[in-house]
Amino acid sequence: MRTLMMGCAVSAFVALSPKSEARPPVRLSTTDVGTLCPIRCRVKVELGLASWYGEDLQESPTASGECFDMNELTAAHRDLPLGTKIKVTNLRNRRSVVVRVNDRGPKVAGRLLDLSKAAAERLGFIGSGITPVAVRVISYPRRYLTWSQPGPGPRP
Repeated sequence: MRTLMMGCAVSAFVALSPKSEARPPVRLSTTDVGTLCPIRCRVKVELGLASWYGEDLQESPTASGECFDMNELTAAHRDLPLGTKIKVTNLRNRRSVVVRVNDRGPKVAGRLLDLSKAAAERLGFIGSGITPVAVRVISYPRRYLTWSQPGPGPRP
């Protein structure tokens, strides 16, 4: 009889225990959607002025820790995560180039972006030094996507 009661107690305990850990449902706001889906879920376009920098800063360290190379397709942006790939379009001649954000800046008020000399050459504004551009995010770095996703909160 005792064995039968123990068996029933264990069976009831197993049947009534949860199959997995209960967690509150995750609610995503519309601002989270763009960080979870890097390419086409949310199209963000920034309009502003771009300038370029080159010889005077060659081989100087960038915010990402790498040395600046004016011959690579890179950019400095104030807010975008380092490693983000962006498509920059010159609004005067419609030329576009994809660059990687590897530095912070520009340090001049009213500017949206600082581009490497190679990127400025492809966009065709070396002579003028500054041009109106449209900036569209192509992809965020993988580490940014994993950091921005909600995780399981602290266990009680």
